[in-house]
Amino acid sequence: MSQRSCLSVILAAGEGTRMKSALPKVLHPIAGLPMVAHVAKAAEAAGSGDLALVIGHGADEMRKAAQKFAPNAETFVQETRLGTAHAVLAARAAISKGYDDILVMFGDTPLIEPEALAVARQKLAEGAAVVVVGFRPPNPTGYGRLIEKGGRLVAIREEKDCSDEEKKICFCNAGMMAVAGRSALELLDKVGNANAKGEFYLTDIVEIAGAKALDVVATEASFESALGINNRAELAEAEGIWQARRRREAMLAGVTLIAPETVYFSHDTEIGADTVVEPNVWFGLGVKISTGATIHAFSHMTGATIAENCEVGPFARLRPGTDLRKKAKVGNFCEVKQATVEEGAKVNHLTYIGDARVGAAANIGAGTITCNYDGYSKFFTDIGEGAFVGSNSSLVAPITIGKGSYIASGSVLTESVPDDALAFGRARQKTIPGKGKEIRERFASAAAARKK
Repeated sequence: MSQRSCLSVILAAGEGTRMKSALPKVLHPIAGLPMVAHVAKAAEAAGSGDLALVIGHGADEMRKAAQKFAPNAETFVQETRLGTAHAVLAARAAISKGYDDILVMFGDTPLIEPEALAVARQKLAEGAAVVVVGFRPPNPTGYGRLIEKGGRLVAIREEKDCSDEEKKICFCNAGMMAVAGRSALELLDKVGNANAKGEFYLTDIVEIAGAKALDVVATEASFESALGINNRAELAEAEGIWQARRRREAMLAGVTLIAPETVYFSHDTEIGADTVVEPNVWFGLGVKISTGATIHAFSHMTGATIAENCEVGPFARLRPGTDLRKKAKVGNFCEVKQATVEEGAKVNHLTYIGDARVGAAANIGAGTITCNYDGYSKFFTDIGEGAFVGSNSSLVAPITIGKGSYIASGSVLTESVPDDALAFGRARQKTIPGKGKEIRERFASAAAARKK
């Protein structure tokens, strides 16, 4: 297979009106990645070298998105939508380059498994001219049936055209096809539009190829692989299936998920073995976790790197740019952004660390804030190794807290502190005997006067 060239044509020109969205349907995300990008990834995993994206509605948005998930893809615009064969022919310039295999897929089937595409390509390698990917839905009503005779596929029959006997067939058309490159344009150009809608249907090439005595076969994929997305409810269903797959994959790779159904992964989440994830954890885009970490309940992270044996949460938020080094800890109700927490450092509770470095083995007390923003610009806080920052301290950046230094609780610091120093940044306490009683009586009197 690795010796055969392959072009994947992904049809993504539909308006997706049932999504009721200004965003093109195929750009709606599953696990943080546009559904059409999931299709492109599956094609790549099946050995497809090149990609042709047929677009229409929202063409500019589609091109912009494609630059991110498939920067080398060619885009072709289907100006008027006249059927699936017409859509494939919009990519004629790419198809004519002489590929061994042509895969045709739909941009709204994000759960297609690469194995199903690889099997279809294998059939081409064995001599088939057309391979149709089929599936067996729980209820075949409404789907086109795959009509086979003697191991060959002779027709794809829409349900309204099926005989009573054919309606009993449970093997249905999933929409995806593999076509031998040597035959693709010849078959596509013979598709006519003598039907009720006057459209050119890709499925017609099955009978066209059969009439030319070319080998046409069907392969079987899972029901999930063929699941198309037409509205938000189906989008949520596909998200659930994708998440279930990813959770199982993680657990089989040595990750403990205490309550798997409550954990959300993004498409690019990396998580090492012997990591324990408690319930209700959200892994946003760009999270990488090494081995042996513990992620406590209700933590939310995006764009974070977490080294081995770190501890996060519960109720922690790690924002983009967070870098936790070995055995670092970010505890409950803490937020970290654009900051490095070095080996063994602790940010235990009720703290914000942004645009900062926390040195190895440093301890950050509850309620500490790095004041990194003055309303116009961001500034950096550098906390040295082994430093101790007392509770409820505000470190006004730019500032350096030297290694081994000790910051008294309740301090507001605006100047850097040298190594091994003790720093106070608070007003001296003053106690006035009896003054509290006097204030209460004055307030009570004023309140009574307002009620009269």
